Parts: sequence; C-alpha cells; structure tokens
Amino acid sequence: MAGLVPAEVHGDERGALLSYVEGQRAALRDQVDGLTEEQAARRTTVSALSLSGLLKHAANVELNWLRLAQQTPNEQAKSDEAWADGFRLLDGETIPQVLEFWDGVAKELEGFIRSAPSLDVTFPLPEAPWFPKDTSVSVRWMLLHLVEEFARHAGHADIIRESLDGRTVM
Repeated sequence: MAGLVPAEVHGDERGALLSYVEGQRAALRDQVDGLTEEQAARRTTVSALSLSGLLKHAANVELNWLRLAQQTPNEQAKSDEAWADGFRLLDGETIPQVLEFWDGVAKELEGFIRSAPSLDVTFPLPEAPWFPKDTSVSVRWMLLHLVEEFARHAGHADIIRESLDGRTVM
C-alpha cells in the first residue's frame, strides 16, 4: 500500500513524523491514479476544487512551509491576484509535472528535516490575518501542520474521486 514505510525507517520522532507526512501526501497523490488529465481537472462539487488542482495546491503549500522554515524566499510565491491559479492546472501544466515538482519538494523537505539540529528549532510566521502576530513555530509544529493540511485535502480528494467514478483511496 502506498505511503506505508517499514518500521525501522520511522522508529524515531523525525522518521515517524516524516512517515505520517508521506502517508497523507500519498493518500492525496493516489487519487489521480488511472484518471485522464480532463477527469482529474473536473469539478464534481459546488466548490472550485479538482483533483489536479488539489495536487498543485498541496505541492505549493509544502514548498511554502519549507521555505518559511528555511527562512528563504519562496520562488513559487503567487500574488494575491494569482492565488486562485494555485488550485488549477494552467495551460501547459500536467499532472506528471506537478507530481515531479512535488517529488522534488518532498525530497528537499526530508533532507531539511533530517539535517535540522532539533525538531524544536523555530522560525517566524509571516504577517498574515490568519497567523497570530509575532509568532514563531517549531519544525515539529510544521510537520504536524503538513499532516493536517494533507489529510484535510485527502478527504476533499476522496469526495471528488468518489463523485467521478465511485473509487476512493481506501
């Protein structure tokens, strides 16, 4: 089953958290198995969400959190006007490209986490209406947040996929 990792790989806290992130990442990614680009782009609910759009969003979210933790600029940052473009594939973008991009982000995140001196290392959150002012979070918090983010979107993806063809990841 995708997303499951042998126990010896995640016996420590870092490995366990990375394993949970990967499990939820895989639950989201697996939703496009066997679909065409057109099927994966289809909206099946009143929301604007599609499976391919959720993949793109999740990959960009992971990159954004990684760049925040690294305290470096996000090269993929979108303007407020282009925010909605992060939830749909644009002309020339494909699912394989999004998955390849996400593979690179995931590999970079794992390297960053494994090289961090401690999961207690903190980094500041940017000013935003949804973050408390002058707040920092730990690398551990970030990993737990990614589990939450991916799990929420995997649930959305389950509903969309079931609406498309009756299939779910489970």
